Amino acid sequence: MYFVEFQHERNALIGALVRTDRLQLLFRQTVFSVLGAFLAALMLGWLCWGRVDDRLVVSWLALLAVSTSFRIALLVAYFRSPAAARTPQGWELKYWLTLVLSATIWGLGALALMRSNDLLTQTLVLLFGVGMSVSAVSCYCAYRSMTVVAIGLVLFPCALWLLFQPGTMQVGMAVATLVFAAFVISATRKLSEAMETAFRLKREMEHARDVANHAAQTDELTGLKNRRAFFHHAERCHRHSRHKRLPMSVLMLDIDHFKRINDAYGHQAGDQVLRQIGAVMRECVGEGDICGRLGGEEFAMLMPDTPLHAAETRAEQMRQAISRGCGEHGEIITASIGIATMNADEQSLHTLLNEADKALFRAKALGRNQTAVA
Repeated sequence: MYFVEFQHERNALIGALVRTDRLQLLFRQTVFSVLGAFLAALMLGWLCWGRVDDRLVVSWLALLAVSTSFRIALLVAYFRSPAAARTPQGWELKYWLTLVLSATIWGLGALALMRSNDLLTQTLVLLFGVGMSVSAVSCYCAYRSMTVVAIGLVLFPCALWLLFQPGTMQVGMAVATLVFAAFVISATRKLSEAMETAFRLKREMEHARDVANHAAQTDELTGLKNRRAFFHHAERCHRHSRHKRLPMSVLMLDIDHFKRINDAYGHQAGDQVLRQIGAVMRECVGEGDICGRLGGEEFAMLMPDTPLHAAETRAEQMRQAISRGCGEHGEIITASIGIATMNADEQSLHTLLNEADKALFRAKALGRNQTAVA
């Protein structure tokens, strides 16, 4: 049951990431296609100038300029927004609205340029419509539905108009155009599926890598960093604190009488105690703190930018939280804690941990279940 839920959550996460990837690709590819569509309309209007009503051409280009400005404004707003805000929920509908508006104006304007007695104009308009369809495939390849809608709105009005003209040439051009559109639409399905698969594989590999990295750095019982990961992160944090001359404290924690719990109640009870300690430490960890299990029943917490008095307060809170709990066997769990703070001598991390370890031994020697300061 847990595995099924995990798989469901994983698939949902990857699906959301893939959808975001498709949106990012869509906006990146739209930058040049928006201007390209308007330039194509300008060129078509220029070629048809004098062959159709000039006012019709100007009106069509003016409407296209308005819709193009909407699309450019959308692109600017998207790329200026924070990366976290570029989600499909916030942008897909807006993109659809500008796409449908622009494609409708393009298609109806091209249809208005058609003249029943001017084969050259018909050919030019149809040629530009086919070019716009090819452009739609490259621009909206991540969204097959957008490709189909764009082709339908731009190309089909002219093709259907030609289909019902009396001339054989017009009907032939219309049939050829519709056959071409059918092949293109069919090909977009395979292209869209291939891109979906590529995006999904990429995200699945990233997820697997993250899971592997997390597993390599995490203690499986407590969920804290393991010994290797703790020292790796602690060294970087220590260097940063020395360079910035910031205070830094370290805490060493050891479970009292842990061997007795293992011997009396078994290793499963001991593992449960370790999990409880890990849960308490995760609740007490502050922003920037590094917390890990060093081995056995020994834990450590590095607290950057934390002076001694603040570290002592945190340690007491942690110790009291541990002592308020008890294991499955019913015995109260306690822990001893040692604290050390980096002083002006700029000790090494090893020296600092040794000082905290000495304080821990002193806490145990004084009767356990208490905090000692180096």
